[in-house]
Amino acid sequence: MRIVVVGATGNLGTAVLRRLAAVRAEGTSVEVVGIARRLPDLRAEPYGTAVWHAVDIGAPDAVDQLAAVFRSADAVVHLGWALQPTHDISAQYRTNVTGTANVLEAVARVGVPQVVVASSVGAYRGVDVDGKRTPVDEEFPVTGIPTATYSIHKAENEAAMDAFAARHPDVVVTRLRPGLVFQRSAAAELRGLFLGRLVPMSIVRWIRWAVLPLPLPFVFQAVHADDVADAFWRAIDRRAGGAFNIAATPVLNPPRMARAFGMLGAIRAPMWLIRGLVTLTWRLRLQPTDAGWVDIAAQVPIMRTDRARSVLGWEARHTSEDALRELVAGFADGARVPGSGPLSG
Repeated sequence: MRIVVVGATGNLGTAVLRRLAAVRAEGTSVEVVGIARRLPDLRAEPYGTAVWHAVDIGAPDAVDQLAAVFRSADAVVHLGWALQPTHDISAQYRTNVTGTANVLEAVARVGVPQVVVASSVGAYRGVDVDGKRTPVDEEFPVTGIPTATYSIHKAENEAAMDAFAARHPDVVVTRLRPGLVFQRSAAAELRGLFLGRLVPMSIVRWIRWAVLPLPLPFVFQAVHADDVADAFWRAIDRRAGGAFNIAATPVLNPPRMARAFGMLGAIRAPMWLIRGLVTLTWRLRLQPTDAGWVDIAAQVPIMRTDRARSVLGWEARHTSEDALRELVAGFADGARVPGSGPLSG
C-alpha cells in the first residue's frame, strides 16, 4: 500500500507518520511518501521512514507536481494548512483553499482511489452557549463561523469536497473533523502560532499561582494527535468514506483548562473584554492570534463521535485533559522537534 501524506511535517502530519511507521512495524506493507514545503531532517524520527518531495501546494504548477507524486498511490492524506500569517489572509487562502483544490485536482487526474482530508470542528456553523448542550453529528451544517478566517476556509474546503465527490464518485472522499489537536512535541509550533515569539514557553511555570480568566462559552473538545492519526489510518485501512467527528472526553471547560495548566482555578471574564484585548494586541502585532480564534472557542459545537466508533472502530486512548496536560508539560520543558521546520518553533 502506497500512502502519500501532504503536510507531513506539522503537528498532525508527524503523528500520522508515527502511526504509519507502527503499522509497518506490525507487518503491514506500507510505503509512505511525505510532501512538505520545507523538507525535514531525515535523521530525525519519524521523518526517516518516508520518501520526501518538496511541493508548495498553493503554487501555480502545484497540480503537475502533486500528480507526479500521487501516481500509483492507494491513498492521499491531505493535512497541508497555514494558520499564519493572520495579517495576510490571501497568503493563508493560497495554501488552505487553493492548495486543497490543487490536491483534489491532482487526485482526480491520476485516479487515486481515496483522499482523506483533515477538516475540523471549526467547519461547523457556530452555536451559542445553550447550543453547546446538544452534541451534533456529521450532518450538522458545515457553513463555518463568519468572523474566523480558519473557519471560513475549512467551510470552503468542505463545499469543495462535496463538489469533488459528486464529480468523481469513483474516488472515496473521507474527511475527519477533529477538535483541537494537542501533543507534547507541538509545543514550540503552537506557541509560535498562537502566542508569538515574544512569549516564552516557560510562561506556564509563572502562572501556577494565578487564576484563568475565560468567558463562559469557552467550552470545546480536544484530542491527542496520536488518536487522530489512528483515525486516519483506520479510515484508510477500511476505505471508509464520508465525514467523521474525532474528539476525546471530557469536554474542556474553563475549570478543566485551569487544572490542566496547574492554575488555582478559573474565573468568568466578559467576552467583549477578551475579544477586545486579543484584537488590540493583534493589531499592534504583539501576538499573532486574531479575534476569530476567540469566536471559534466560543461558538464551535460539541460533537458526537458515534460514527467514528461504529464505522472505524475508533476510540480515543487519551483523555482531552491528558492531551492538554501533555502540551502544557511541553511548554514548560521547551519541547520542540528540530527535525521539522514547523515543530522546531
